[in-house]
Amino acid sequence: MEHLSGGVCAPKGFKASGIHCGIRKNRTKKDLALIYSEVECATAAVYTTNKVKAAPIYVTMENLEFGIAQAMICNSGNANACAPEGNENARKTCDLIADALKIHKRDVIVASTGVIGERLNIEAIEAAIPDLVKGLATDGSNDAAEAIMTTDTTKKEIAVEIKIGGKPVKIGAIAKGSGMIHPNLGTMLSFVTTDCAITQDMLQKALADSTKRSYNRVSVDGDTSTNDMCAVMANGLAKNDLIEWQDENYKAFLAGLDYVNTYLSRELAKDGEGATKLITCTVKNARGEESAERLAKSVISSSLVKAAMFGSDANWGRVLCAMGYSKAPFRPEYVDIGFSSDAGSISVCINGAGLLFDEDLAKKILSEREIVIEIDLKEGDTEVSAWGCDLTYDYVKINGDYRT
Repeated sequence: MEHLSGGVCAPKGFKASGIHCGIRKNRTKKDLALIYSEVECATAAVYTTNKVKAAPIYVTMENLEFGIAQAMICNSGNANACAPEGNENARKTCDLIADALKIHKRDVIVASTGVIGERLNIEAIEAAIPDLVKGLATDGSNDAAEAIMTTDTTKKEIAVEIKIGGKPVKIGAIAKGSGMIHPNLGTMLSFVTTDCAITQDMLQKALADSTKRSYNRVSVDGDTSTNDMCAVMANGLAKNDLIEWQDENYKAFLAGLDYVNTYLSRELAKDGEGATKLITCTVKNARGEESAERLAKSVISSSLVKAAMFGSDANWGRVLCAMGYSKAPFRPEYVDIGFSSDAGSISVCINGAGLLFDEDLAKKILSEREIVIEIDLKEGDTEVSAWGCDLTYDYVKINGDYRT
């Protein structure tokens, strides 16, 4: 797995751009992003599980009925969810960019992120389309990554090269998300590009499998957004043998996609609103993946665990408590719990019971920027990790007046 520069523009045939169009009041912040492939792409997507879905979600679902796309456009600053003229404006956005790029309007993925319930400034988008298209460049990933940010404090992008059948294949991605993130996606958007030759069926399966092990194992605050989407476009320009089956080539592609999505998942958790720490919960020696995942997600979603991590308090009882209400099967009397970081590691619970430990060392370990909560179930051979962040005063400050 070789890391590359270029983000979503690293794969052959892709360009991107990002500009300020006027949706956001701050003119220094980009708020409109575009990703474009010079040829049509096999395309797959997964969406929020929230019953209340933003208009762009429904429009993208319609557009991807046949699994083909050539462009992705996304605005920040307005979610276009539960908004006046929501569907009309999402469709008009597709029409505008399709006309400018001279592609079919059904070949456009549209996404939005920001405040819910307010009318999207479609006039600002329409006026900005010429500059957005003119700005398309092979080094435009950074601008696109910036343009999809809301309360994010850092841009999130990655690109890698893998080998499939001896041929180099590239996968690039950008993502955004800082708050309103909970397992089953959160207010997160992820756009993945690849020059891999793969059928739409195999691409959809790979994306569904990968998101289960990555984005769906992230929790910042327990809220599942109306706008979540992860989409991947594959244009086939790497000229590898077409992936049509779950063979070794499929496994190689899936490994690359997993790597990209897991990297971005950790970045999303690390950049949680107001967060000071990335928390990884690793459950090992579990009887199965489903139960281990449920346990890990319950721990990193617990407000009490998150608050304890903020205070560098080795309150392991909260970890066991969160496991207990997860509804996953396990035997509490077998559970060992420990904490680790770059400052060291410490065991705090063995066989479901506390033990004496060095509080000063525990404090030192939990004061690091990245913390691992290690849980040993001693029941099987499965290991699963989930990612979250601490709960800080700043989270309340950020969300107390987010709209106003």
